[in-house]
Amino acid sequence: MSTESGLVDRSVGCLLGAAVGDALGGATEGWSPAQIRDRWGGWVEGIVPPYYENWRTARPIAPYHKGDGHITDDTLMIHLLVEVYSQARSHLGAYDVAERLVPLMIGKSVWIPELEAEALPLQRVFLAEKYMALRLHWGHADPREAGVGNAVNCGAAMYVAPVGIVNAADPDAAYAEAIDIAGAHQSSYGREAAGVLAACVAEAARHGASVDDVVAVALRLAKDGTRAAIEAVVDAASGARHWSEAIESGQLRKAMRAYDTVGEDYRDQGLGARRPSRLHSIEELPVALGMLVISGGEWRDAVLGGVNYGRDSDSIASMAGAIAGAMGGRAAVPHALADEVARASRIDLVEPGERLAQVTMEIRAADLARRAVADSRFRELTE
Repeated sequence: MSTESGLVDRSVGCLLGAAVGDALGGATEGWSPAQIRDRWGGWVEGIVPPYYENWRTARPIAPYHKGDGHITDDTLMIHLLVEVYSQARSHLGAYDVAERLVPLMIGKSVWIPELEAEALPLQRVFLAEKYMALRLHWGHADPREAGVGNAVNCGAAMYVAPVGIVNAADPDAAYAEAIDIAGAHQSSYGREAAGVLAACVAEAARHGASVDDVVAVALRLAKDGTRAAIEAVVDAASGARHWSEAIESGQLRKAMRAYDTVGEDYRDQGLGARRPSRLHSIEELPVALGMLVISGGEWRDAVLGGVNYGRDSDSIASMAGAIAGAMGGRAAVPHALADEVARASRIDLVEPGERLAQVTMEIRAADLARRAVADSRFRELTE
């Protein structure tokens, strides 16, 4: 397999894996493992209907049609970031968020499965993403620090996987680029998680990379509470034989508890939730890595672990799916399941990965040319 065809395979696997994980986890988002098993009569292992049949009016779901194979805002934002890369044909920074991503959010109508309508992405994204549009478009904040003051959450990490593909096999570069991009959206451990997730994808896309390699990169690059949380959750996961065992015992949640600000009642957060801190971490990334460890990197088990963990399950499953998909390529994601999600969501889930791979080839070729010039000039200083 050539470098380019291998890149296409990893890119498609990453974005497809993220989207299908997102769709499966959307149905269980916000619920506890006990509520999930009670509603669907056991573990969720595929596409299921919404938690409430009357999803249009039922609180706290309305007006979103979660379940039935519908992708959520995680995938919508991933695809928008791919579009930004397609426009820029270069590495991105915070200013690209202000000048390219936010205009797409507020000006490009797309099909939104959860609304069953064509609408602006801004009408679907959550409050932390609306804050980004407010700060950058209407408030004219400096893009590099516009994320300061936002609720600290997984908002930037949930759509940053394309950065890992653009920097495939170079996790340090992926981390740096994601940290720059995420500054327009997040601060503190929300921004940190975006950098680490991008680095994990970049490492996973490397030929021959293992789960241990991905975790090692995460621990090497992560700072403060994010690193501590990843270390604690991965250590707890290493003793589990299956995701169902880890969820029933609560061992991952117990390991995460000291670093999480949201608290046990996911839908009723205290006053300390989502505030900046060097001691804390978002929950989604450490748990996603924990599920990868338990599954040995196998896409299906890593994703189903995230789906049945509950809480922010769509983002957990999407992150785990992105990393496992980057590691295993397109074949890692069950073909029939991917087709079913694509049909239900009425969205092409393969083309964004193919397009991102092509843009990545252009970006990396430009990197090589720029590096050659810099090296040549440096040699002139040392000869």
